[in-house]
Amino acid sequence: MKRISCLLLLLLSAELRGFDLFIEEFPDSADLGDLLPELGINHERFTRSADDEQVPSHDSISLYSYKVESTITSHFVNTMIQSKVENTAKYPQSLSFDIQIPKGAFINNFTMNVNGITFSGSIREKSEARNLYSKARARGKSAGLLRTNSLDMENFKAELNVPGGTKVQFELHYQEVLQRKLGAYEHVLYLQPGRLAKHFEVDIYVLEPEGISTINVASPVAKQFTNLINIDQGEQKAHISFKPTVDQQRECPTCVKTAVEGRLSVKYDVKREKSSQLQVFNGYFLHFFAPENQPPLPKNILFVIDVSGSMWGIKMRQTIEAMKAILDDLRPDDQFGIVDFNHNIRCWKDELVYASPIEKDSAKRYVQNIQPIGGTNINEALLRAIFILKEASEQKLLDPNSVSLIVLVSDGDPTVGELKLSKILKNVKANNRDEFSLHSLGIGFDVDYDFLERLAQENHGLAQRIFGNQDTAAQLKEFYKKVSTPLLKDIIFEYPLNGISDVTNNHFHHYFGGDEIVVAGKVDPDKKTPIQSFITATSADDVNFLIQTVAEVEALNDFFAQSRHAFPDFAKQYWAQLTINQLLAERNLATTAEAKRALTKKIMQLSITHHFVTPFTSLLIESEDGKEKMLADSPNSLKGACCQTLAVSMKTTPPPPPPPPTKEQCQNPPGSELNAGVTEIITVQPITEEPTVEPTVQPKQLKQQCKNDQNGSPNCVDNDPHFIINLPKSQTDVCFNVDPEAGSILNMLSDPELGITINGKIVTAKKAKDGKLSTYFGTFGLYFQQLNIKIEISTEKITLKDPSHTRTMKWSESSALTYNRLAISLKKESNVTITVDNDLTFLIVLHRVWKNHPINVDFLGLYFPSSDTFSAKAHGLIGQFMKEPEVSVYDIRDGTDPEKPVATMNVKGQQLTVTRGVQKQYQYNRTEGTKVTCWFVHNSGKGFIDGHYKDYIVPQLHSFLKLL
Repeated sequence: MKRISCLLLLLLSAELRGFDLFIEEFPDSADLGDLLPELGINHERFTRSADDEQVPSHDSISLYSYKVESTITSHFVNTMIQSKVENTAKYPQSLSFDIQIPKGAFINNFTMNVNGITFSGSIREKSEARNLYSKARARGKSAGLLRTNSLDMENFKAELNVPGGTKVQFELHYQEVLQRKLGAYEHVLYLQPGRLAKHFEVDIYVLEPEGISTINVASPVAKQFTNLINIDQGEQKAHISFKPTVDQQRECPTCVKTAVEGRLSVKYDVKREKSSQLQVFNGYFLHFFAPENQPPLPKNILFVIDVSGSMWGIKMRQTIEAMKAILDDLRPDDQFGIVDFNHNIRCWKDELVYASPIEKDSAKRYVQNIQPIGGTNINEALLRAIFILKEASEQKLLDPNSVSLIVLVSDGDPTVGELKLSKILKNVKANNRDEFSLHSLGIGFDVDYDFLERLAQENHGLAQRIFGNQDTAAQLKEFYKKVSTPLLKDIIFEYPLNGISDVTNNHFHHYFGGDEIVVAGKVDPDKKTPIQSFITATSADDVNFLIQTVAEVEALNDFFAQSRHAFPDFAKQYWAQLTINQLLAERNLATTAEAKRALTKKIMQLSITHHFVTPFTSLLIESEDGKEKMLADSPNSLKGACCQTLAVSMKTTPPPPPPPPTKEQCQNPPGSELNAGVTEIITVQPITEEPTVEPTVQPKQLKQQCKNDQNGSPNCVDNDPHFIINLPKSQTDVCFNVDPEAGSILNMLSDPELGITINGKIVTAKKAKDGKLSTYFGTFGLYFQQLNIKIEISTEKITLKDPSHTRTMKWSESSALTYNRLAISLKKESNVTITVDNDLTFLIVLHRVWKNHPINVDFLGLYFPSSDTFSAKAHGLIGQFMKEPEVSVYDIRDGTDPEKPVATMNVKGQQLTVTRGVQKQYQYNRTEGTKVTCWFVHNSGKGFIDGHYKDYIVPQLHSFLKLL
């Protein structure tokens, strides 16, 4: 089950997609230091044994042990990660437990032991969590939270700010089904102890009744510690262990930092004397089907490639490289075609052709010449691809036994044609009619992956996120391998009704080589006769494909009884995960509220019975006496988000006055994570459809010390993009214009250290005036990475998004919102002001024109002053001037226009000829504007800005600028 989530306070709507944690605080004015004596526990004095000797650390936090244990039983994994940590300082510090788990894993328990106080978990209905949170909130209780991002892993983080001398043991349990891909199962652990551990242990136990054929350990951690990873392999069992000593963990012989951080990956496969394996254990059956010795079915494949402007740069280059390799891999009996699209739709050829060497070479030349530009018309591109396949099918041009596939490669949302994602889904589904499978590849971090995933899910395909980097080509080629070899289609599993019930999905459209199909169900406890199954399918040789499998009900009892590390509930939990995933998929496709409610009830009941945190259940974590409670919510698989995190912060008494903040602290202002010396709990208020706006409580002392005064007039970009850069040290303003193409997205500010980026998207006038088609900024996107909040401001509306909520503000009415560390003020039909930490302020001005104006369109202007808050890495068309360059203007002389003198400007080691002129900024007077006298740099600011303005084009509205 895809479960990506982000930290929020516990607002538990049905559409939440976050792993939320709430801690009920102790009586007013109490902190954890007050609580421990109350419970008869002394946190300042401990009797230490020789085994308690502390490992050196740089921050007085000692990691006593870090243990990981995974048991893999018939491809089902049960994992426990445990960390024992102590604050050895005499003042409060944050102790954290930061874990990455695979996407699709189900968290089923989390426990903490704080100086003998044990918190353990139980799964409850979400309505109970709502009530608990409401009661706690009514008393002014809340928890501090932290957000993080991840790639193909999900982040789980618990954090406590505790008094000196406190010991905490964290323990997380999660379970996952391993899916066979490209001929192997892969179990991934991400080891991140964060510091040297006195006891470091990783144990992975593999038990496979059919026998283990191959097993190996890979990944950066495995390479670095090759000699320390032991593999003990038997016929049906294997044990992988990794237990480095403290000295072996060090980055260097004298370092106090650990070198153990990263992935540990175990890949293996099982023996397959038979392609169909039926296992029965403890009242459940698992049916594994992975035929290999089958000739491949011919395939008809259409590649639908996004070539809009957002694909410019490395993404397009890597896509072209991958496509050329994929074309080489096509077999002679395959038919293929290419549809590339931006705001227009193009076809390499209007029909499918066989993959002959001549046609493949022609296609490679076509792909090589693709130039990304323009908008994104996903709807028309997919409908064109479906039309090509349907036309070929109707004309009997496709082999009856062939498999037809569409592979969509895109990096963004639609910007041209049909823009409503729900309508695109409906159009594709209506035209496809289950005839062809559609596979979606989303490139980059800003792509709407949930849309692409649902697009694939509704059309019998696969979806995969492709991370836009140097490995893009490799990721595309690896995905193609998964679907390149269809061996069977229309696969049906049948079981006798007597004694068998609750069977998971048993009808599959395709089977690709290297994969595995799994069907599970319940077995009547009184059933003693063998279980039979029949599998039918269509194969390449057009012979009726039929496999019969028989399994004894008690055949595996002795094997698992003798296996010390077997997980006894593997079949039961495997069935439950398959069933929940399928019900979630069905709920996605349900067309009525009644059907959704019925499916929700089933999912919730299964989750409670099998102890899984799912979108409709919560994990209640409470102390042994039930007085102290925490609450965790699961991600909602129906809405997209970024990551999964659990976090805790608790109120503490402050240590002695902290030292002045470092430069790094000013550049990375405190978020929802409490720091030593902060005596207030930070309240994160998620945006909901009808939010209650409450003031944000900030850690005042630290905040005041990090405050930076903003200098001078604002920098801005407005009108037909005119940039005005204020240089207070030089006491001058410099202007330049750019003339980008429609649909281009330009970066205004990108500060990767501070985690802020601002981009603007270009729109054009309705038609040219005096031979020139004017361009403007029609949309601005602001991304505050530390807060994980994206804001999109268009001439129609203002949209704020975090991974679980979306809030829309309309230009037609004034409104204000305080959210986390943001304050947003909207002045009706005029401007919107966004303030971060009462420090950084960004103003977006709305310019309205007459609706029926024959030429002009509505547009936006952006204003913000220079500030020392930005880091040295700040860049962008405006951001590069946050650290003011040395500028001198001399040799002022007459120009061709007497009212516009020219001069020489010395900047960045170059001498530029500049012209004195006047521009307007509309910060205070939106109608008439205010005149600003400035030195104008010609040729789109060449020489004044770094590089060319086209270097500042980014792929998505919330992308950070990647400097070459």
